[in-house]
Parts: sequence; C-alpha cells; structure tokens
Amino acid sequence: MTTSTDHIERETEIAAPRALVWELVTEPGWWINDGELVEHRIEPDGQRRVVVHDPVHGAFAVRTVTERPQEYVAFRCYSGNSSGRRRGSLNAGASTLVEFHLTALSPTATSLRVVESGFDSLDEDASARRAMLDANTEGWVVELDLARLGAEGGVA
Repeated sequence: MTTSTDHIERETEIAAPRALVWELVTEPGWWINDGELVEHRIEPDGQRRVVVHDPVHGAFAVRTVTERPQEYVAFRCYSGNSSGRRRGSLNAGASTLVEFHLTALSPTATSLRVVESGFDSLDEDASARRAMLDANTEGWVVELDLARLGAEGGVA
C-alpha cells in the first residue's frame, strides 16, 4: 500500500486467470458501488467516454485513457462524492486518473494493482481534496476485495 496527498496505490492477489480479471476491470466505473458489484447502465458519450449510471450514486462520466490488453487500463473519472458538481467533466483539475495493472502470477492467479492519482490538482479546496483522498483510500480496500470476490466467483 502506498498513499500520499496526491495518489493511492493498492494491490491484491486474485485466484483467477488474468483474462477473467481483465474482463472485470475494463468495465468503466465497476468500482462505483455501495460495497457490492452491481450492474451499471453504461451510456456512450463520445469516443472512449461513457456515462456510468449507478443506482445509488448517480451518473459519472468515465473516459478510457489507454489500455494494453490484459496488462493495463487507465480511466479518467471524477473522484468527488460530496457535491457532484463535476461528475460530467473529465478535464484537468476535475478528475483523477485510475490505473489498473494486471500481472499473471500463474495461469490461475493474477496480481491486480490500482493507482489513483491527481488529487492535488483537483479544483477543490484542500479539505475537500483530503476528504476525497481519505474516502477513496478506504474505498479501494473494498473495491479490490470486490474484484477478487467477483473474479474468483466468476461474476465478472
């Protein structure tokens, strides 16, 4: 685990093939939930950009930045959960970068590492940025556990 005021880094091992973990983590916004993997309505909104509709948390713009199949995928997403005023913007200062790194440990085991960065550059006051960082630091523990449970149970 690594944390700073600008980024969060977490990692977990998943007893599932990398292809199955990849299927889960390339779903834009899979990490937006209330402690369980839920199906989202995904609405296309331009090239590589979608709006993820979560039944509890509302709509979030998510843009796929880059991907290397079964190794790496990166998304831009608004990280705040207090005002929601920037949920539609993915410009600098209005979003964080969420990166997923997959490493095959064996044919049936995968290491999944997430790095979320860009908190220091968000157009929010220091206390709001800190609150987002703290919430997401705790949240990634839950989300990676859900990824593990989903992939190991074949839910992805």
